[in-house]
Amino acid sequence: MRALLIEDEADLLASLARALREEGYAVDTATDGEEGLYKAEGADYDAILLDVMLPRLDGWEILQRLRQSKKTPVLMLTARDAARDRVRGLDTGADDYVIKPFDLEELLARLRALIRRSAGQTRNVIEIGGALLDTAARTVTLGGNPVALTAREYALLEFLALHRGETVTRATLYEHLFDEDDDSLSNLLDVHVSNLRKKLGPECIATRRGYGYCIP
Repeated sequence: MRALLIEDEADLLASLARALREEGYAVDTATDGEEGLYKAEGADYDAILLDVMLPRLDGWEILQRLRQSKKTPVLMLTARDAARDRVRGLDTGADDYVIKPFDLEELLARLRALIRRSAGQTRNVIEIGGALLDTAARTVTLGGNPVALTAREYALLEFLALHRGETVTRATLYEHLFDEDDDSLSNLLDVHVSNLRKKLGPECIATRRGYGYCIP
């Protein structure tokens, strides 16, 4: 999953970006409103974490403009805890709202829930053949036994599972699994698919030759 973090507090930006990457997210960052809006409009992110008080454009203005063309889930971050501010954010199009300082585990849980809902998935656990993928615990088991996946392997499996039955193109997978600093011209995607088939069985991911991959 690929997330955009728009935050002007340098320490918070660095620590939150690091935490998201440790959870397996591909993360792009922006430190002001204009840069944030440019990136938000230019790519299909799975979620955007948006600070309210930003230089150049504030979070409300970004959200208002973004909603003219994008339905990307937005989690707003703010130190302003007045009810009218929360209402304004939600009415402008935010999907959820977190008050600073926030608990990291709660933020990550809210982020996972936003991504699940945007994909039309209401349950945490998704069955894939004989395997169970738990999007809350971010674990995979096969026959009751845990399967060790790398962060990128898990992200690939989760994205395909949330779009089950759809053929997901290679371009879409690269856009959602790799951030702006990754080399999208490598064969990493093929390597990850091959590793998942070895760990979960060759039928877990189907190839649609010339198009991409899907979980039947």
